[in-house]
Amino acid sequence: MKLNVYNMNNQFAIQILNWKYKPPYDFYNNEYSEEALEELLDSSYYALVDMENELFGFFCTGKSAQVPAGHAMGVYEEKFIDMGLGMNPMLVGEGRGTEFCLLIIKLVEEKFQNTPIRLTVAKFNNRAIHLYGKLGFVEEHEFETERAEFMTMVRRRE
Repeated sequence: MKLNVYNMNNQFAIQILNWKYKPPYDFYNNEYSEEALEELLDSSYYALVDMENELFGFFCTGKSAQVPAGHAMGVYEEKFIDMGLGMNPMLVGEGRGTEFCLLIIKLVEEKFQNTPIRLTVAKFNNRAIHLYGKLGFVEEHEFETERAEFMTMVRRRE
């Protein structure tokens, strides 16, 4: 799979804010708002575009990849680079997740050399948790918000 990486722009951000996932993954649906648009355009988000110039997915790093409630629980105190990602809902479940995630991991590792990667995932998302485990992530912490239970998973560089 060949994907091009671009800084997030207005066009891609609006597409992402309008993506609709099927239950139970509709938890990840966004509502379009100026605040949501501004977050996607804050320079920590990147768009991944296929060879037909279609938006395949996105990823972000840093604070944007964290669930704010986790700070009160102390799950983000260790020095890691946080990574978040999302795949176009029209492409989910087609067996492309491993390659998609590996590309993002490679990009993050190149930019933040020797820094372990942390991601936060909703605990109901067994499909993602299984994939992250296959890619070398291990469960680190768990915490709960009003909306869901989450876990952080960490991939340490060898």
